[in-house]
Amino acid sequence: MDYQTGTPGRIIVARFNHGEDVLAGLVEIARRENLQAAAFHLVGALQGGRFVVGPETEEMPPVPVWRQLAGSHEAVGFGTIFREGDRPKVHFHGSFGKGDAVRVGCLREASEVFLVLEAVITEIRGVTAVRELDPASGMVLLKL
Repeated sequence: MDYQTGTPGRIIVARFNHGEDVLAGLVEIARRENLQAAAFHLVGALQGGRFVVGPETEEMPPVPVWRQLAGSHEAVGFGTIFREGDRPKVHFHGSFGKGDAVRVGCLREASEVFLVLEAVITEIRGVTAVRELDPASGMVLLKL
């Protein structure tokens, strides 16, 4: 296990409107505000997106299993933002529900808001964590 200790910095509250791409919006906020490290919570609804629900097998490198979010779904989750080189990289895991069906996964593409989605972003100061390509997994992972 590796870890660093930081302190909370600025708190940013954002509203994403119907049809907006929440993942792209989080990257844009991180760029504008020069966030080097942050954690965020999302609550609201999505009407589209592609997310990963796990690897096909427990072998390295993992092959992701993709699912499509089609139609409006309630959404709640947690994520982080750390730099990959000079750009912010978002990692978000959420729950997406409609009726009695609930899905959980790592939202990675085409994240389209339904009606409204709220974000609370907490800047983390004093850490040097970054995202780097991990040769064993072929994924961009957190490095401390």
